[in-house]
Amino acid sequence: MFEWMAWTTPVAVFFVCIVLMLIGMTVWEIKSPTVLRKGFLPIATTRGDRLFIGLLTAAYINLAWVGLGERMAQWLSLESAPSVWISLFLSMAALVFVMRKA
Repeated sequence: MFEWMAWTTPVAVFFVCIVLMLIGMTVWEIKSPTVLRKGFLPIATTRGDRLFIGLLTAAYINLAWVGLGERMAQWLSLESAPSVWISLFLSMAALVFVMRKA
């Protein structure tokens, strides 16, 4: 069923993190309803809005990392493309930043 997708360990960890975040946010929303907050974004956002924006940001970071991997190897004179684990940590850091500051 999932043969078409490149299921590597980092990809699986990334999707497991997303599922756990969605479950955690659902429980958090049930326990403590959210209020609008204005951060560095030009709009007032709820926790769910910030999670959505953060997940989109994380997805774009990972896509850019995979797309530019071979070029980064050439630019930095590396033997192979940088590990996708780096993009996982960068994207999760961006998600945390958006959740806290947006």
